[in-house]
Amino acid sequence: MIRNRLKQLTLVLAATLAVAGCGGSDKGKGEARVRWAFILPTSWDPVTSRTGADINTVSIAYASLTRLDKQGNVQPALAKSWEYSPDGKTLTFELRDGLKFTDGTALDAGAVKAFFERGKTQKDSFLRPEIESIASFGTDGPRRVVFHLAQLDYQLPYVMAGRVGAIASPTAAAKGTAKLALWPVGAGPFKMVEFVPESHAYFVKNPDYWDAANVHIQRLELTTLSEPTTVIASLMSGAIDVAQIAPKRVEEARARGLQVTTAPSLISADLMINRNKAPFDDPRVTQAVRYAIDRGELVKTLTASLGTPSNQPFPAHYFAFDPETKDKWAYDPARAKALLAQAGHAPGSLTVEIVINPISNEGLPELLQAQLARVGIKSKLRIIPPGSSSWQSEVYIAKRPVIAVDGTVGRESPIQNLLAVYGPQGIMNLSGPYSSPAFLKAVDEVRATPLDDPQYRERLHRATRLGVEQGPSVWLYSTPFVVASRSRVKNLNIVPSQIRWEGVTVE
Repeated sequence: MIRNRLKQLTLVLAATLAVAGCGGSDKGKGEARVRWAFILPTSWDPVTSRTGADINTVSIAYASLTRLDKQGNVQPALAKSWEYSPDGKTLTFELRDGLKFTDGTALDAGAVKAFFERGKTQKDSFLRPEIESIASFGTDGPRRVVFHLAQLDYQLPYVMAGRVGAIASPTAAAKGTAKLALWPVGAGPFKMVEFVPESHAYFVKNPDYWDAANVHIQRLELTTLSEPTTVIASLMSGAIDVAQIAPKRVEEARARGLQVTTAPSLISADLMINRNKAPFDDPRVTQAVRYAIDRGELVKTLTASLGTPSNQPFPAHYFAFDPETKDKWAYDPARAKALLAQAGHAPGSLTVEIVINPISNEGLPELLQAQLARVGIKSKLRIIPPGSSSWQSEVYIAKRPVIAVDGTVGRESPIQNLLAVYGPQGIMNLSGPYSSPAFLKAVDEVRATPLDDPQYRERLHRATRLGVEQGPSVWLYSTPFVVASRSRVKNLNIVPSQIRWEGVTVE
């Protein structure tokens, strides 16, 4: 939906923005320039941005109230501190002095309040579900923002480290949110100077960023991600400097002299299943698929053993990983066949269509197809072309497919992630709006538990366990971030949920 709107506005706005929009385009000669291949965001406005992966690009132009460190701990950012009231019903963030947006307006408590109020009220806001625990927003002077909570929610400082807390200029929004979706106005490390939808976005360093002293790149050029098979060639030719690569291509990249950086991540691949459509309206068929998947083969073949088998949306190193779920649904093709027979499906009588996006799933759909065939499930693959808006509209919004191969890059808060994959409005809940009452109750219990409470981990693990058991999606494996780069780029900054650019140097 958002990409369709971007395309509709392109003819009217793209030329204006590129040529005269906000300062024009500099070719970057003589500057510390980095060319990064990644996917463009669903929207440059954090209020209408939809996917978890968007934080990687949204954070180029925007700063959030908080941010994560490499261990996934929440740290100050726009807000230098925060504090809950003794009863947990209010949360106050104190902003740094002298913050301002790239349009020159002040980023003060009033601006933060206006941003979140827009997130609550704007018709096409995708921020609304993320801030449902907040009843209203207030201010206590120019630098203190007060969240009045509708329910206890100790996850909010983590939530504010992502696109939810990426504050956009209210002045720019007042001039038109459609334009803001195409041209970001934030207070992040960089300022946009050129944007062509479905092609590229160019940025220059923002000297007013609160952590500008730690930004050593003068110009960042974001281009759309190449086909997986051509990324290494693009790096070798110098067309790009940095890009994620498939784990199985690490050896090739290193053999060709490229740097390869791996870092812990929250990336997990899954086979999303729609329980609202036949044949998966019968839970026995879903269970059969769970037992049909040989996760060890997937890891060995697709990740060069850098990944780890997983049957939940969190990797084993992450604190939200549920140990009790670890060994469920081990590979058992005989059991899968028996379940299919109980459901009335003879070998070879069942055919399903698997929707795939080839950019992020190189080789995975074909291997899943082969594994399902071994237990008697025939399948055909339907590719949604890279850059197509159909993936957003068909899969994430309309929930049309019966099965879709996808994955999560994680969220800043584990509860955010659980709701994204299992919640009633979850972008990756292909069975939405289905979400079991027991799971939702467990989520609320986690939200109401302070992070230093001895029961926090136990409650979080239970919420994960209930989500996995009630949700039909089949989790496959987790992988680290695997980023290839030219030797001129040093000190890549990778936190569990995203790639950041503070501290990165370039020759």
